[in-house]
Parts: sequence; C-alpha cells; structure tokens
Amino acid sequence: MNASEQLHHATVFDDATRHVARIYAEALLSAADKRQQAQEVLEQLEELVGEVLNRDSAFNLFLASAVVSREHKREALHRAFEGKINEILYHFLLVLNDHDRLGILPETAVLARDLFERRAGRMHVEVTAAVTLDEEQRERLRRQLRDKFHREPILSVRVDPDLLGGLVVKVDDWVYDSSVRGRLERIRNQLIEKGSLLYAH
Repeated sequence: MNASEQLHHATVFDDATRHVARIYAEALLSAADKRQQAQEVLEQLEELVGEVLNRDSAFNLFLASAVVSREHKREALHRAFEGKINEILYHFLLVLNDHDRLGILPETAVLARDLFERRAGRMHVEVTAAVTLDEEQRERLRRQLRDKFHREPILSVRVDPDLLGGLVVKVDDWVYDSSVRGRLERIRNQLIEKGSLLYAH
C-alpha cells in the first residue's frame, strides 16, 4: 500500500475541517501547477504526513497544539524542512502555521491527492472485499467503474473476511455494497420496519 492509499484509509474528518482543508489543498495545487511541480509537491506532502507526522506523534502533537506559539512552530519548521523540501511546500507550511492550521495537514494531503487525480481524469476508489481479488477481477471492476464515471479508477483494495462474500466499493460519497453482510443487514432492517408497522397497527 502506497502513501496515498495509507492516508485514505487512516484519515477521517468532519465536514467543517474538510471544507477548510479543501480550500488549502486547492491553493497548494494551484501554486504548484504554476511551476509545473504539482506531482513533486504532492508526493512530498504525503511523505511528510505518512513518514514524519504519523511516525513522530510528539512532533505531530507539537504542530497541532493550540498552546505552542506560532513563533516556536515556525522555528521548528525552519529547522526541520527549510532547504529539504520543495520551496512551495515549505512556504505552504508557514502559511498554515500563520493561520493556526497545521493540524489539518493529513486532511489536506488526502484532498490534494483527490483533486490532483480528478484533474488528471482519475479517481480514487476504495474497495473492501471478502477475499483477495485477482488481476482479472480487478480489471473487470475497473472497466465497470470507467463505464459509470468516465474516469480512470485507481483501486485501493483491502480484505475484510467479515463481509462474508462480495465487496463494497466507495467513490467519494457513492457506495455500492454487494457484500453478504450488507444484504443481511438490509433484510434485517426491512424485517424491523415491517415489524414496527405491524406493532403500530
């Protein structure tokens, strides 16, 4: 699993945070696009989140803390990253710090990747399957998704035996659930609803 897929699996955030992070993600990609450095900046951002913040919880908490001053954070960013990462990304970190937004870096990385892939005509697809999918099954799923969304799907597949069979496919807010567990839950809910109606009468 690459850094982008790990972030997609690990990052969960609310609508308000998503909205703010999307604004910053769009600004970052726009600045990087002007220098034709979007891919480099995005990969470094994902590496920063996946390899630095996720592995150094103390540094992550330091940057996200509302107690630590902007000045102390700026000094830490200067020591850790100046001259070591893309200049656009470095200045982006300073802007986030100036607005007390360093805590949204993981969210920004996920949304920046989504925007980057969307602009390139691609889309990130989260697939949860009861068993491992072979390449023929993956390609069949890709074809079906291409036909539906008219974009090139990038699959991120994980196995969950609790599904009992079938799979769950998620693209943005669109979810397709063909799992046995999903069908059992729908049947159970229908029975509960019918039981409630009978009870009400």
